[in-house]
Amino acid sequence: MLIAGTVCISCLQEDSSGVVSPDNFFKTQEQCQSAVNSAYIPLKSIFAFRYLIATEAVTDLASANNNAQPDARLLISPSSPGIGETVWKQCYIGVRNTTCAIFGIENSDVEYESVFHSLCEAKILRALYYYILTSFFGDVPFYKDYVHSVADLQKVASLPRMSADATRADLCAELLEIAPQMQQIRSCEEKDNRCGAAVAWMLIAKMSMWNEDWDTALDALEQLRKIYGNLSQYPVEDIMLRNKNTPESIFEIQHSYEKGGLSYASNCASACMPYPRASETFTYDKVDIPELGKEATAWSPIRPTTYMKKTVMPSSIPDSRRAINMVSSWNGQSFSTTWMGPKFWCLGMYKTNDSNNYKVFRFADAVLMMSECYCEKGDYTESIACLDEVRSRAGLTPYGEFKNVAKLRDEIRKERGRELFGEFQRKYDLVRWGIWYSFTAQYNTYYEIQNNIKPCHEYYPIPDQQVIASGNSLDNKAYNDYGL
Repeated sequence: MLIAGTVCISCLQEDSSGVVSPDNFFKTQEQCQSAVNSAYIPLKSIFAFRYLIATEAVTDLASANNNAQPDARLLISPSSPGIGETVWKQCYIGVRNTTCAIFGIENSDVEYESVFHSLCEAKILRALYYYILTSFFGDVPFYKDYVHSVADLQKVASLPRMSADATRADLCAELLEIAPQMQQIRSCEEKDNRCGAAVAWMLIAKMSMWNEDWDTALDALEQLRKIYGNLSQYPVEDIMLRNKNTPESIFEIQHSYEKGGLSYASNCASACMPYPRASETFTYDKVDIPELGKEATAWSPIRPTTYMKKTVMPSSIPDSRRAINMVSSWNGQSFSTTWMGPKFWCLGMYKTNDSNNYKVFRFADAVLMMSECYCEKGDYTESIACLDEVRSRAGLTPYGEFKNVAKLRDEIRKERGRELFGEFQRKYDLVRWGIWYSFTAQYNTYYEIQNNIKPCHEYYPIPDQQVIASGNSLDNKAYNDYGL
């Protein structure tokens, strides 16, 4: 039985000879795990600098002035979807691969106990792809069954958007069935840092908060608390992207690079360095940074906004994360402006080969989510306690006594900006809070954003080719209302 929704038609029409089939695979435990491994691959195409621009540089905290990318200028529409085309395609490839793996493992003759973790891992990954889709596009097509025949393909191809709330509720229910049965360990303790129970609990909490189901979110976050303990045991320096798979980490996109060797790298660091770099030197914006080397390619960069520099994270407040998030000088030499900090730099990078891991979920995020949930439930004492847990690690003074919910909510939102700056989170938070348009229009001063921003841009449009392929079952009404 197909659940209402569809799949990326162009993906399914591509050559699928490299994709395993349940009819001729899943004969051994190793084959089952191999099928799940393939489901990680699309994440590497999503988490790159254009996705960073879309989720971080078109917000209140950062901008990408003079960047040629349409996403940086909000020149996006159904006919020109920017990074939306990649996110759509790669997420549905991920859905296809996980669904195939789930079907194959569930119908395999391999001993169930030996493949149980692989089965759970595939379901967690599928939920992750739908979490990205619903956060990025809003209501999206939803399917969970293996597409085996042309008839199946035609059926899913013509189904419309499904409520994002309903999609998230369905996925949370599925994850709640498997997460308690998995080994309750930190992600750094999972073999090869695979998706385990910690990622499942985080996704349950994330999706429940989108649905304003604070109780379910808190229950999941308390499970993470049992696994991770108190945030104070994890050093703040570990938020640097070059510090890989640290104990605080819940999920990271894995990268490695060795010149001349087999590798997988991405490119976000190229858009996060001081700019420009003098040719054949380690001089960036007229300042020597030997740590970055002479071979890095620096692109037109993402920059912190004035709101980020002066209001959210001012230099007058002793916050140990500021020098990690932003830099105005290096080794005693001043830059011409404030740039993205060493949190994002890839030391000794060759061309654009950024070998840092990209942190998608961390425990500090979970603690701030607890603070928000308690605040929305009216338990302000617990909310402040969680908020102070994050503030204390950064060297900030306690929040103080509760005054009113508006002030506490505002401080939680600012603290999320300080802690999670540049971690593919900010736009999703602003959209979830219903303030993306107003905050971005007010605080992102890039003139292209000021000229082009419209309320419909809070979610990306479904690419026109997908709307046509669906027989117009899909739509972009929000964009059509603005003549796009």
